[in-house]
Amino acid sequence: MAPKKDKAPPPSSKPAKSGGGKQKKKKWSKGKQKEKVNNMVLFDQATYDKLLSEVPKYKLVTPSILSDRLRINGSLARRAIKDLMARGSIRMISAHASQQIYTRSTNT
Repeated sequence: MAPKKDKAPPPSSKPAKSGGGKQKKKKWSKGKQKEKVNNMVLFDQATYDKLLSEVPKYKLVTPSILSDRLRINGSLARRAIKDLMARGSIRMISAHASQQIYTRSTNT
């Protein structure tokens, strides 16, 4: 018996690929993007009053908590904590290079 001849594949409607390796698969999602928060860089009167009245009642006070709850940026939160420490409203529990932890001041 004679060897079989290979048949050419039928022509397809897709255009022929021009070299290169594997093509990347199309991505349908661009990935999740975090919302950009627009925190204040200076206190307005309402926020400053809230700082003086509510923050000394928090059990845990950190710059990140103040930044989140009062919508102020981190450097302003650190300055606010120094101000509250000077007034005696809060006291330090632990200090680290990247995070400081404070609590409300008790009169005992």
